[in-house]
Amino acid sequence: MFLEIFINDRFYLMKKSSIKSSFGFGVASGVITTLGLMVGLFASTNSKGVVLGGILTIAVADSMADAVGIHFSEESEGIHTEREIWFSTLFTFLSKLVVTTSFLPLLFLLSLKIAMILNIVWGFTLLSVFSYIIAKEQKNSPLRAISEHVLIMAFVIVVTYYVGTLIDKYIIT
Repeated sequence: MFLEIFINDRFYLMKKSSIKSSFGFGVASGVITTLGLMVGLFASTNSKGVVLGGILTIAVADSMADAVGIHFSEESEGIHTEREIWFSTLFTFLSKLVVTTSFLPLLFLLSLKIAMILNIVWGFTLLSVFSYIIAKEQKNSPLRAISEHVLIMAFVIVVTYYVGTLIDKYIIT
C-alpha cells in the first residue's frame, strides 16, 4: 500500500497508488501528446528542426502544465497529504519529461521520415507495456487495455496528421 522514498537522507512513505497514477498519467500523456505534435508538425512542415523544437518545447511546458494539473487535482480531492501531493506533482513532471524526451534520439540520428515511423513504434511499445502492467495488476484483460489505449493513440495520430496536412495546404502555402 505504501512505498518508501529516500530523498536527502530521509525516508518518506507515499501511497503506491499516487505514484502509479502520476507515472501512468505522465506515460500516457507523454506518448500521446508527443506523437500527436510530431505527426502534426511533420505533416505541416516536413522540417526536422520544427519537430525537434516542438518536442523540446512541450517536454518542458507540457510536463510542467500536467504536473500542476495533477497537483490541483490531488489538492481538490482533499484526501492526500501535502507531501503526497508534491511527490505526485514531481513524479508526473519527471515521467512526462522523460517519456517526451525519449522520442528525441531517433530524430537526431535518422532521417525525419524513418524517425517518425520508429517513434510511432516506440510510442506503441511504451503505451502497450504500461497498459499490460496495469491490466495485469488489476486482473483485467491486457489485450483489451492495450487495444483501448493504442486505438486512442492511433486516433490522435490520424487526426493530427490530417490537421497538419490542412495547415500545410491552406495556411502555410
